[in-house]
Amino acid sequence: MKPKYDIGQKVVVKKLKSQSSNVRDSEISQYANHTGIVTNYYVIRPNWSKVFYLYTVNIAEGQKDLVLHEDEIKS
Repeated sequence: MKPKYDIGQKVVVKKLKSQSSNVRDSEISQYANHTGIVTNYYVIRPNWSKVFYLYTVNIAEGQKDLVLHEDEIKS
């Protein structure tokens, strides 16, 4: 399975569907609807039948790098 997003591609951080007290979620939610650039991606294979991608996204506002799951961003 190929990654959904490429390095250098412009993406938007999705707004979270539910409110959570999770620290990671609160970090991401402040960047909802902000545009960024994919700077790297990582493959995680918990077993041979599943493949997950994590993306490092550089957010222009404040030059912040976020590590996001594929379902937390959109093109």
